[in-house]
Amino acid sequence: MTGLSSRRPAVAGFAVFTLLMVAAFTGLGIWQLQRRVEKHALIALLNERLAAAPEALPAPSQWSSLTSGKDEFRRISFSATYAPLPDAMVYSAGSAVRDDVSGPGTWAFLPARLADGNTIAVNAGFVQNTMQDRAQQDRAVRRLITGDPVQFTGYIRFPESAGTLTPPESTAKRLWFTRDHLAMARALGWGESGKAVAPFYVDLETPVPESGIPKPGPLSVRLKDDHLQYAVTWFTLAFAVVIAFGVWWRGQRRA
Repeated sequence: MTGLSSRRPAVAGFAVFTLLMVAAFTGLGIWQLQRRVEKHALIALLNERLAAAPEALPAPSQWSSLTSGKDEFRRISFSATYAPLPDAMVYSAGSAVRDDVSGPGTWAFLPARLADGNTIAVNAGFVQNTMQDRAQQDRAVRRLITGDPVQFTGYIRFPESAGTLTPPESTAKRLWFTRDHLAMARALGWGESGKAVAPFYVDLETPVPESGIPKPGPLSVRLKDDHLQYAVTWFTLAFAVVIAFGVWWRGQRRA
């Protein structure tokens, strides 16, 4: 009887620990299932935006109200002229939204001037550029700046933030490692006095240059969806904890 009494605190403690672990693992599994539902809804929304007919470029008075949550990947069409200003390269090892792009290379970011004098930063496309060669992109971009209006079709995108391990930009090479077009605009003088640079940039779909460089193109959604796998893992761990407690408790009863 004394032995049984002495084991009760250990059994109770292990039982509480087991319940806490089961609750935690089950909660994580349910959270992953909820994330899966949200991810599928996001994929459906983005696919809808990417497949929609191009809309007109939002007026400058609307720019401050645009957000990534409700406007990212909206297709738009507008007319502008490539400004005779320095372009920027953005290093890339590939693309999460372009099936036809593989790195390493650079994205060619150029300022495009609207008829009202405001500026839209345009990602004119991918340049296969293994050494981030400034001269190579200069040759590709020089053909684009003709002074003639261009009819652009593309997707609204918003600037990225640099991570803690992101290399700093090289203003001498006009090379960035994040798609922060506002930083490019400040460094390279893309904004005219009294005029605005849009808070978004445009991933270009068309037109495609005759040379094919830079290489614009349509976007596609390829978001990673491992949530069901993660949920099964968490539920399995919860079940394993229950089994472990059952085996341990059975051994205690036999002792």
